[in-house]
Amino acid sequence: MGRLGLALLLLLAFVVSSYLAFSYWVRRGVTAVPEVRGFDEAEARATLAKAGLAVRAADAARWSTDVPAGRALETRPGSGAFVKRGAEVEVVLSRGAHRLRVPDLTGKALTAAHLTLEGEGLVAGPTLEVFAARGPAGTVVGQDPAPGSELADGAAVTLLVARESTARAWVMPDLVSRRYEPVRAALEGSGFRFGGVTLEPYEGVAAGTILRQTPPPGHPLRRTDSIALVVAGTREELSR
Repeated sequence: MGRLGLALLLLLAFVVSSYLAFSYWVRRGVTAVPEVRGFDEAEARATLAKAGLAVRAADAARWSTDVPAGRALETRPGSGAFVKRGAEVEVVLSRGAHRLRVPDLTGKALTAAHLTLEGEGLVAGPTLEVFAARGPAGTVVGQDPAPGSELADGAAVTLLVARESTARAWVMPDLVSRRYEPVRAALEGSGFRFGGVTLEPYEGVAAGTILRQTPPPGHPLRRTDSIALVVAGTREELSR
């Protein structure tokens, strides 16, 4: 048993020493790729060369939101990977944040403006409704940033949209039983307009007397509204 134990011990020592020798022989020419992310190109090359590695610039740079343009974005193989000394490591440089030109959205309907921004790689930010002298309600009358500005990919654009105008309004007076000619002259002289006057013979009522009106009494009346009247009489009676 003594000789057998000694033989086993010698065998174990041989296996361990062989493994250690082989591991040292394999690893003595191996190094880890250092981290160079964020380094400028010259600093990245110097750091990799110091580790005994050759450097090759990647064929194309890549967009990045957190690494400035011209600096190292990544290596291939990546940092921490084990490679043979003298092996070639590719350095990918950053192009910086992807900049997009803001389109002119003036005059577009809100839905169309959203689709345009989406197609350009941007998004619609807050939408603010404003009273605007130009542009129909629901269309874009302003934006921030202005057309032609440059933004990062996925940035938001604030839109100003025209809302329905709240023009000044008056209370529609009661015109029934009043004389048509002086009423029309007074209202048209104040800037109101008539959409139509219908003549209707009405027994017992003098020709030229207002019978019905639209809008009805008490309703709001704006200068853009059209006033319609039904007046007693015929055309011949009114022309006398």
